[in-house]
Amino acid sequence: MTSLTGNISSPVLTDPDTQTAVDFLGGLVRIRARAADTAGAYALLEHSGERGYMSPLHLHESDEETFLVLEGTLRVEVGSEARSIGAGALALLPRGLAHGFVVTSPQARFLTLHTPGGGFDEFVAEMGVPFAAGETLAGGAGPDLEELTRIAASHGIQIVGPPLLP
Repeated sequence: MTSLTGNISSPVLTDPDTQTAVDFLGGLVRIRARAADTAGAYALLEHSGERGYMSPLHLHESDEETFLVLEGTLRVEVGSEARSIGAGALALLPRGLAHGFVVTSPQARFLTLHTPGGGFDEFVAEMGVPFAAGETLAGGAGPDLEELTRIAASHGIQIVGPPLLP
């Protein structure tokens, strides 16, 4: 059983104007709730991207990652299993287990919940490029793998394999 780390002592009310939005690995990530907002209990991020938006195979040392698909389809690989998940599907991935995702539909939108919080949201904020309303995602080759691996490690995330392909 996961134990939440803190008690939230005051309400947290945010809106898109106060939430961080970044271009991260070719997708748009909106940090809806930072671990700092929840006393370390969780972090909640909303991802949207086109076919091919993906992560490299990685594992989280100290948090579980839950995916909830809102629109579109993802292929999620975890351990030796690969599964296609669509709108309404949920995938709960335990800490310490290598996993990755790739968008396989023309577009997708999904949430990731990290419990407890404190690593992934900070990693996304550090690696992502600030994104303002009306901009277009940069696309392209993405960050240098060595830099991505180094910064991920500083947030308790190990990159253990290549990006997934659609």
